[in-house]
Amino acid sequence: MMLLCRRGMLALAAVADIALHARPQPVAAKTLAGRLDLPPRHLETLLQALVRADILKGIRGPRGGYELARERRRISAAEVIRAVMNGEGESKTESRFVDTVIGPLIERAGQAFLGELELVTIDDICRQAGEKKIFLDESAKPDFTI
Repeated sequence: MMLLCRRGMLALAAVADIALHARPQPVAAKTLAGRLDLPPRHLETLLQALVRADILKGIRGPRGGYELARERRRISAAEVIRAVMNGEGESKTESRFVDTVIGPLIERAGQAFLGELELVTIDDICRQAGEKKIFLDESAKPDFTI
């Protein structure tokens, strides 16, 4: 069963990828899209939502791109998900049963899910990627995270 929409999973993947690859230069959206096997325009709104939430910093110019706005250990997975969800799932139906029984039940489950994701940081995700050798070239780069 899938508990997280594609947009949320892509946001987590994008932030973790940027955390791993933004040194010494920011990660270009085109490069990021290539690593995630997506068309470059597909990520634009998602990346901008993450910039507005102070998770990423957008850097303009020919050597521009994206980097983390804060240390990766200070960014939770739940924070990333909230930044890109922007009201998804908050809709009223014409069903009193759905609005008064099913909706609140799903809302509580969603809050519990996000509560668990509060315990996971981008640093945790990056460490798992390193352990699984997802990006083989990462072993050659020094990590100056404090």
